[in-house]
Amino acid sequence: MRLILLGPPGAGKGTQATRLVETFGIPQLSTGDMLRAAVAAGTPIGLKAKAVMESGGLVSDDIVIGIVADRIEEADAKKGFILDGFPRTVAQAEALDVMLKDKGMVLDAVVELEVDQAALVHRIVNRAEEAKAAGQPVRKDDDPEVFKTRLESYNRDTAIVAPYYKGTGKLKKIDGMQQIDAVTAAINAVLGA
Repeated sequence: MRLILLGPPGAGKGTQATRLVETFGIPQLSTGDMLRAAVAAGTPIGLKAKAVMESGGLVSDDIVIGIVADRIEEADAKKGFILDGFPRTVAQAEALDVMLKDKGMVLDAVVELEVDQAALVHRIVNRAEEAKAAGQPVRKDDDPEVFKTRLESYNRDTAIVAPYYKGTGKLKKIDGMQQIDAVTAAINAVLGA
């Protein structure tokens, strides 16, 4: 099972990815983790990424695709994988499709968690207020202003990936505002699990 999880920050992608890992026995692949691992391992693509990062630049789509290409060849990804946080742009989605085709692979599905973004912001504000009231530090991701900035970035840059996958027939939309177990059940139903 080769999957992509889409949805704005706070939609529950991480929670659902953990459950999909258990259901299908496939790894969740984060581009950030893969990038750090490739750099640490000193792979050819990791060395390219390291040089770019050390110069203060952003890692190119070609380098990210190369890192994904290397990672999905590892033994734990032979049965499939879950991409979370990638692709972030249509150009990345197109490059991913080409790379998978070159490997004789295809995506099985792209699962988009649809959520009410105003409700997400309200949830984050409440969580931050509860943490403050309990005398606990507010997690950086739970800072309402940081969260709103991440949401704006998602809407500007990444939300356009869903229509791309709709055009390929791979997109499966799930109501992410349901209870966690109901979201899991809906995902499993569309994936035939």
